[in-house]
Amino acid sequence: MIFDRENECMRREDLRKLQEERLKTLVKRVYDRVPFYTDLFDKSGIKPEQVRRFDDLARLPFTRKYNLRDEYPFGLFATPLKEVVRIHASSGTTGKPTTVGYTRNDIAMWAEVCARSLAGAGTTDDDVVQVAYGYGLFTGGLGAHYGAELIGASVIPISGSNTQRQLMLMQDFGTTVLCCTPTFALYVWDVAQQLELDVTKFPLKVGVFGAEPWSEAMRHDIERKWNIKACDIYGLSEIIGPGVSCECVEAQSGLHLADDHFLPEIIDSETGEVLPEGEWGELVITTLTKEAFPLVRYRTGDITRLSSEPCVCGRTNTRMDRISGRTDDMLIIRGVNVFPSQVESVLLMTPQVEPHYKLIVTRKGALDNMDVQVEIAPGLYKEVSEATLADDDITVFTEHGKLLGLKHEIQKNIKDIIGINVGVTFKEPGSIERSEGKAQRVLDMRNESSAT
Repeated sequence: MIFDRENECMRREDLRKLQEERLKTLVKRVYDRVPFYTDLFDKSGIKPEQVRRFDDLARLPFTRKYNLRDEYPFGLFATPLKEVVRIHASSGTTGKPTTVGYTRNDIAMWAEVCARSLAGAGTTDDDVVQVAYGYGLFTGGLGAHYGAELIGASVIPISGSNTQRQLMLMQDFGTTVLCCTPTFALYVWDVAQQLELDVTKFPLKVGVFGAEPWSEAMRHDIERKWNIKACDIYGLSEIIGPGVSCECVEAQSGLHLADDHFLPEIIDSETGEVLPEGEWGELVITTLTKEAFPLVRYRTGDITRLSSEPCVCGRTNTRMDRISGRTDDMLIIRGVNVFPSQVESVLLMTPQVEPHYKLIVTRKGALDNMDVQVEIAPGLYKEVSEATLADDDITVFTEHGKLLGLKHEIQKNIKDIIGINVGVTFKEPGSIERSEGKAQRVLDMRNESSAT
């Protein structure tokens, strides 16, 4: 199903003309309305009237994640707050979120691109769509919700967790489309096996999965276990949320970008040089039509490649490959963006531990888990060691009242500030390896965990 044939099947030359017209309007808008861009363009020696063609885009400076944090909360908004009808946020590296705003027109555009995505994945007005992404400041749930409603499908806004309830409603309400993270889909399947439910007998036909990287092998695993088609959807809060791109169910070969709204580039992440079509590099996006929170050449940090070859489904818009990795050290744990520096900032709130830590990431079944290993401050270590000296059992040491209280405090702070549950393991002072160069904070064992 093609939701918007006029824009999804546009001739490439017509698309380029549309992009150039919208780009000229965007550049003038941000220069006139956003002091950050006025200053950024002036320092780069660029005036809006110099941007006339697509090739001029490469002359414009990049916008980076830290710019969004530096302008917190509303410094990058291009409209007065009274015209902003929605504010969402994503986590930042310091505990402060990056805020994004939407006008009424932005919300309508968001619904449209999400409808395109879901329709491409096979959703029609006959479907029952179960949205198991999180609702709230996270954009995932509401984006999928709006898109499904615009198509005319019936929406179940269940959000995440409540696994047994998810299964009950799938059966009772006749869910045909499931929207969630891929690891959550596998976790729900595991619970179904424990309950001795045969999910292949459910009416479910397709899953639209995103918010975290997942492999082709995981796609095949999900499709086999659920007996459905699994389509990859991509988005990020800074750009719009879900709906930036999505696979079509016919080909499942690259994610169709809504590039009449989001102009993509691929750059060399080291040099910033624009790379030719087909080369792997960092995805950069310019928002062509957003009103409240437009971004020029935003560096996503995601590694992919682009193709303008028409798809067998009939769409002609640009396709991007599945995200293969990131240029920074960000982790995605159960759909939540987590930076080591976020964890560090939480640990630094607690004087009883040292700023020496390691994050151990594993995968048990379908779910990612993170354990924070952190050194205890020497004074506390000595106190607890002396109190438990008479007992050789290490369990007595680790379950000492002060350590248990400290562990619960750290876990609560990480949950409250970052939004994930973690394990905490205390290490003795000096036991975590030091480095003269960049500290190796993360040991990601998910591939090893999933292979066993």
